[in-house]
Amino acid sequence: MIGVDIGTTSTKAVLFEENGRIAAQSNQGYPLHQPSPSVAEQDPEQIMNAVTQTIAAVMRDSAVPAEAVLFVSFSSAMHSVIAVDNTGKPLTACITWADNRSAACAARLKNELGGHELYLRTGTPIHPMSPITKLMWLGEEQPELFRQAYKFISIKEYIFAKLFGEYVIDHSIASSTGMFNLEKLDWDEEALSIAGITRERLSIPVPTTHIMQGLLPGLAAELGLLSSTPFIVGASDGVLSNLGVGAIQPGVIAATIGTSGAIRTVVDRPLTDPKGRIFCYALTEKHWVIGGPVNNGGMLFRWVRDEFAASEVETAKRLGIDPYEVLTRIAEQVPPGSGGLLFHPYLTGERAPLWNPDARGSFFGLTMNHHKEHMIRSVLEGVIFNMYTVLLAMEERIGRPSKILATGGFARSSLWRQMMADIFDQEVVVPESFESSCLGAVVLGLYAIRRIDSLDHVFGMIGSTHQHQPIQEHAKVYKQLLPIYISVFRSLESQYEAIAGFQREQSGE
Repeated sequence: MIGVDIGTTSTKAVLFEENGRIAAQSNQGYPLHQPSPSVAEQDPEQIMNAVTQTIAAVMRDSAVPAEAVLFVSFSSAMHSVIAVDNTGKPLTACITWADNRSAACAARLKNELGGHELYLRTGTPIHPMSPITKLMWLGEEQPELFRQAYKFISIKEYIFAKLFGEYVIDHSIASSTGMFNLEKLDWDEEALSIAGITRERLSIPVPTTHIMQGLLPGLAAELGLLSSTPFIVGASDGVLSNLGVGAIQPGVIAATIGTSGAIRTVVDRPLTDPKGRIFCYALTEKHWVIGGPVNNGGMLFRWVRDEFAASEVETAKRLGIDPYEVLTRIAEQVPPGSGGLLFHPYLTGERAPLWNPDARGSFFGLTMNHHKEHMIRSVLEGVIFNMYTVLLAMEERIGRPSKILATGGFARSSLWRQMMADIFDQEVVVPESFESSCLGAVVLGLYAIRRIDSLDHVFGMIGSTHQHQPIQEHAKVYKQLLPIYISVFRSLESQYEAIAGFQREQSGE
């Protein structure tokens, strides 16, 4: 079974045996073009090449015969938009979730065009990440290109059109566009009108278990597969990550911090938030994933390394150890709460819980008694505080979680894992599930071909590696600081808008 995960910075292909053991894997990166703070684009053809090359690599490296492959199943990043002509040629780059050029359109949709009612039907919070706002922006800023476009598609739709010559979109990716009615499982007519398009200019929605066969000529040999190998359309990376770590039972939360981050849980029906703070995306017809994504995760630890820690990086090089390990040791010297220094981690704006692209980062409570080590620790704490505020919004809809599963790059840090247990005041378990989106894709594939009759099959394919209980003295400190943390970002809303406007003016955007 091959799971493919089309991510923001790379595509991974993992060849699994049926018991979950990894037989081969391949990873190919590609650039994210960010010539200005609001632009975040990619070359769709580079991503297509990464997909074909990683699949070919795992077939070659594993020496598995083509006829032994049960299927290829896909995971993909959400919220991308590519305009294509009637030959499938891209008219635009792949505009990614991180592109903020539609911020003004998002504000207008939220404040003037009934955005909240639209959110309640579609489950996608109103934000520049959302494809509906990207289409509004394209229609206004590039009207001739908008008129010429045959279809507007995501990166996964682009890949499948290249492989099979058909335009289909799975319910999971569709449910992250802001244009898909969750109850009807079809395009929302009012949303299409706001976006300025008709359904003919979008792909045909299909279940995440939809199977396609009959690769276009030449592709099977290039990939090392049979032309009849089933391809499962699959779902989005977020919902499949939940499946891949086993967070699919009621009350089980997956907390992921990679470059960015998210908190998600599975429910049995579409569920939105009266205050518009959480998303709702499809996994299967019986499984829906709610939660909130955060822009600012592990990238902030990298920012700390690059901007504050030149001497520590040099020390790490001399000692032959990871610079992050040195920074972690420094942060461990500081008591929980960083001496009352709070960090709001909105360096790239923020999605959940603020849904405000103008939000900006800040240190609050800084005194002469604070040093570099306090700032390092407060950045790590700030990321977890922000994740916890998302969980608080979710708890209003689902109650207190029964279990927290921590995944992503941050789970390699025992300090960060313990911080999560202390701030959440709950046990944190790290599943032994590597490449969780790829594993989720193949479990969904097994379900699609009816090899299994329940997604619970995943539990036999993962274990756990670390468990952390909250340290009560630490939890008490964080409980004191949390109300201050929340009140600061609430009181700065108008200042965020003012400073972001000034910054855009200065950068010439």
